[in-house]
Amino acid sequence: MTDRALADWLERLERRSPESRIDLGLDRVRTVYRRLAPRQADCPVITVAGTNGKGSVVAMLEAMTLAAGLRPFAYSSPHLIEFGERMRFAGEPAPAGDIVAALDSVERARDEIALTYFEHVTLAALVLARETGPDIMLLEVGLGGRLDAVNVIDADVAVITSIGLDHTDWLGPTRADIAREKAGVARAGQPVIVGEKRRPPALEAVLQRIGAVPLLAGRDFSWRCMGDRMLVKTGGRLFRLPRPAMAGQWQIANAACAVTALAALGDRLELDETAMARGLTAARLPGRFQRLSEAPAVFVDVAHNGAAARELASALGDFTGRSFAVFSALAGKDIQAVGRALDTCFSDWLVAGIDCDRGLSASTIDAELAQIPVSGRRETVESVPRAVEIALERADHQDRIVVFGSFRTVAEAWPILKQQG
Repeated sequence: MTDRALADWLERLERRSPESRIDLGLDRVRTVYRRLAPRQADCPVITVAGTNGKGSVVAMLEAMTLAAGLRPFAYSSPHLIEFGERMRFAGEPAPAGDIVAALDSVERARDEIALTYFEHVTLAALVLARETGPDIMLLEVGLGGRLDAVNVIDADVAVITSIGLDHTDWLGPTRADIAREKAGVARAGQPVIVGEKRRPPALEAVLQRIGAVPLLAGRDFSWRCMGDRMLVKTGGRLFRLPRPAMAGQWQIANAACAVTALAALGDRLELDETAMARGLTAARLPGRFQRLSEAPAVFVDVAHNGAAARELASALGDFTGRSFAVFSALAGKDIQAVGRALDTCFSDWLVAGIDCDRGLSASTIDAELAQIPVSGRRETVESVPRAVEIALERADHQDRIVVFGSFRTVAEAWPILKQQG
């Protein structure tokens, strides 16, 4: 019954304001939040922003604090399979009944104030966080930072993982514009960890104006790998840790950001090296360069912009067999940047449409890829599930299938791939 009630609530939110609708600004959210919670939960808060890597950093922070015997509340978006993935307490998805009650609370408090889908859900997550009484709150920004609903909460430590060109219609056309927006999660007198080594000068200027305490990759903290180990140097300390279990070379930098964020909390929430090590080897996040099966090798990845596609191409490397791409994308994404990054990675592109309000048709995506053009054969398919079926039918044991392009792409492919695996 509670699962049905949650589904009904989400359908109501979708009808009122589709999840794809964006209305950046904190005034409405602040007003409703004040009605819901006169004061912020009494525990440390780490807010994570960035073009790519936000979810991975939150997952690592969650795993490390769990390994230390703490009870984190983690909020992230979007979900991949189940809505409860967005709100987790002590490592477990929030029960559907608790989410429904929190959504009800926000509905009563908002009264005449219009909220977007994301704003309503974010406020519900903050209600749950207050009621569960966690030892630490881990919040992932949805879009940008300065005007994102998550930023209604003051972070004790902020993290900016990376700065790339994405959501340019909302955040601005340059990396400098985007950096300024992401810097808005920082607070005066509080640490902000910046994992981007090639950061625009505008970022440091904004952080200085805010009065935050920047901890910059390559200057204030660093990392290097030695075989299956990694060394993270931050705040005068050297952490000797295992490489994170999450696949992809880029996860090393994400792990360094997570370790530095916890170290920056100081004695408010001190974790020893042993807990950090256990957490890094335990952290998992579905859909991030995840291998689902062998023979043929099947990977899924939520890469949806040029920077993430370049990392995916590096991880895929050279391959001697046939390599099938199952690719779809949402409106507003730079499909040509993704195509250029992965140009030589695939012998066959199965280009699919997504059936949602932001989904692009297969023909639209294919026309973008044709302008590069990408190497390999291209074929348009009516849906992601059908594209996956075709790839599985055609691939031999020595071949490879990679499903990517958005969270929605992976979510639509997931049932078939898990059944196959």
